[in-house]
Amino acid sequence: MPSVFGLGNPGSRYAPTRHNVGFQVVETLVERWRARSRDDTAEYRWWTAERNGREVSLVQPLTFMNGSGLAVATYRERHGLEPEELLVVADDVYLPVGTLRLRARGSSGGHRGLESIETALETDEYARLRIGVGAADNAAALRDHVLETFAEDERTEIEAALGRAVEVVECWADDGVIAAMNRFNRRVGKEVSEP
Repeated sequence: MPSVFGLGNPGSRYAPTRHNVGFQVVETLVERWRARSRDDTAEYRWWTAERNGREVSLVQPLTFMNGSGLAVATYRERHGLEPEELLVVADDVYLPVGTLRLRARGSSGGHRGLESIETALETDEYARLRIGVGAADNAAALRDHVLETFAEDERTEIEAALGRAVEVVECWADDGVIAAMNRFNRRVGKEVSEP
């Protein structure tokens, strides 16, 4: 079953932070697709929705960002999941605020959540949609930066990016990662990427 994992940290304290854009995309899709809530576990919260005649799973790991791989591994053990059926939505501090980057595979780029998933799956052959949340002033400030909320002057851009990210996920679910990359990575503007 195609499965979308939106990464973030559980709890209201983290909900509006830069690290939680993946959670926000899943929450928007749950509402937009009228997804059905399934039995939550200690490792993840999940929903399913029918999309063009097939079921798609929407998942939020509850293991905190650095333990995202545990949620993926547990979900995979219980429900079955091949890497080619997976799309992970995550923040990226190396992309300007509002920039989207969709790739069919690739390195974690130092993102601890993606590193954890790669370790759990023993492969980097899964799709990932990165949402730019802006860089920290320096490496030492990175941990605090991702746990901050967006500045007032960033909000319009990030809200627009989240809306575009939902469209990317819908295209991925309907037509696959290559079609989504062809459609969204060719656009001029904020969606800038390479296959």
